[in-house]
Amino acid sequence: MKIYTPLILLLLLIGCKGNSQETKQKENKTYPVQKTDAQWKAELPEMAYYVLRKAGTERAFSGPLNNNKEAGTYVCAGCQTPLYQSKYKYDSKSGWPSFDRGIDSNLEYDVDYKIGYPRTELKCSKCGGHLGHAFNDGPRETTGMRHCINSAALNFIPADENP
Repeated sequence: MKIYTPLILLLLLIGCKGNSQETKQKENKTYPVQKTDAQWKAELPEMAYYVLRKAGTERAFSGPLNNNKEAGTYVCAGCQTPLYQSKYKYDSKSGWPSFDRGIDSNLEYDVDYKIGYPRTELKCSKCGGHLGHAFNDGPRETTGMRHCINSAALNFIPADENP
């Protein structure tokens, strides 16, 4: 019997199905800004398309907005919806632009399981573009949140150019 116990345990472990293997079919949500995949691909730079439309991630420390310290507004690169104000940006040392809060009415919070466990995914609420993820390891003296956003998902409008 002792010989069969490890074998039985191994078979049980192999047969178990975890959440990371499940793929949930999400409803096709309708956003105010609608374009075909071909339109998005034609209008967006390659990396912006990959991030916004395919939920990709740019390489850490590669985005031009990571070190931007100018005053202004960060908008969705897909539809120009205001998402973040520069006064809430901070250096998280993660390699991506980080904010302790966003313009909540323009953000959609979702859950993704792409790496095997749930993470809070951030999307533009106007076009559905993937922006990045939210974590609760931000500055404790403010909100405690870190919105870790891909530079490719954003455009920056300096304060003196805001209407």
